Amino acid sequence: MQHLISPSLLSADFGNLQRDIEMINKSEADWFHLDIMDGVFVPNISFGFPVIKYIKKHARKPLDVHLMIIDPDRYIEEFNKAGADILTVHYETCNHLHRTVQNIKSHGMKAGVSLNPHTPVHVLEDIIADIDLVLIMSVNPGFGGQKFIPNALDKIKKLKKLILDKKSNALIEVDGGVDQTNAKLLIDAGCDVLVAGNYIFGSPDQIKTISELRNI
Repeated sequence: MQHLISPSLLSADFGNLQRDIEMINKSEADWFHLDIMDGVFVPNISFGFPVIKYIKKHARKPLDVHLMIIDPDRYIEEFNKAGADILTVHYETCNHLHRTVQNIKSHGMKAGVSLNPHTPVHVLEDIIADIDLVLIMSVNPGFGGQKFIPNALDKIKKLKKLILDKKSNALIEVDGGVDQTNAKLLIDAGCDVLVAGNYIFGSPDQIKTISELRNI
């Protein structure tokens, strides 16, 4: 399959949010990436259910929702009601990860698991066949515009091997510092979905930038 592009709305202009949603609708992007932060698991707070519902109302592509929050199980049903199509939780926040994944799927959403930069991929060995997506953080989560951590490339290669060995259908998504300088390296390593925020929304021609990432 050709790799997918999921622009991160964390970098959008929230004073002109509908304009930026329409831009993504018109572009070659595949998903909308929404980073949900609670100020506890990560040192930042982003947006909640009212904004997600607004985005869902106008978006014509799936919502790829990344929860950077503690105790995500409390809110799975609410994120489903708000319009999440893919719901990704952090390995580091789930005491009973298999139960969390099954709960997400029981609500009709695709289930993703994210790994922080310091978390090795082997922790997913016993659950990789049950999940739809693994999100590799190539920066420390919490803020946009950070510098890409090169070790993410090795993690992607190890994860790809694990997926193949376990005959999993999980996609590999990468978020953090993604731009034209590393996108091909990420894809060659095994990445299926590129998340980009500042690189897209800071571009003078956002639709062209998305197209360039899509057609690497």
